[in-house]
Amino acid sequence: MDHRKLKVTEMNRLSVEQFKAADKLPLVVVLDNIRSLHNIGSVFRTADAFRLERIVLCGITACPPHPEMHKTALGAEFTVDWTYVNNTLEAVNNLRSEGYTVFSIEQAEHSTMLDALQLEFGKRYAVVMGNEVKGVQQEVIDASDGCIEIPQFGTKHSLNVSVTAGIVIWDFFKLMAHR
Repeated sequence: MDHRKLKVTEMNRLSVEQFKAADKLPLVVVLDNIRSLHNIGSVFRTADAFRLERIVLCGITACPPHPEMHKTALGAEFTVDWTYVNNTLEAVNNLRSEGYTVFSIEQAEHSTMLDALQLEFGKRYAVVMGNEVKGVQQEVIDASDGCIEIPQFGTKHSLNVSVTAGIVIWDFFKLMAHR
């Protein structure tokens, strides 16, 4: 069997206008004080790939447009809807008042392992990704509906935030898009 790489023109991707009009996965990603522009751009690109509803940028997290962010976002910062809220706790409280179930992605007591996560049909979800060094703020964890943890089996204590976002978004997509 041949596995010829596809050309970009053969991939039938959506235009920006088609993306904006398309149905979105009812998932919001909240970035809690993310310092790296490359991590932010990477999350935008993943959010575009799985047509997430939006990204909420909080605290020191930079907002588009930015040339360094564009290096990893590759234009996804223009397709994916985003908002900025200075305080992450306020963003989480706003989402909960709008009917979202909010999970902090954090290693915490009584967290749910991602591979054991069960989602309810018809619900809208938000996930909070924490700062590269400090993780999700404790007050944000306290305001969340729960914590999700990615099982890890090596020697390191954490994953890069953009890698974590990719894993979590993919799992939510699998659980939500095929119901």
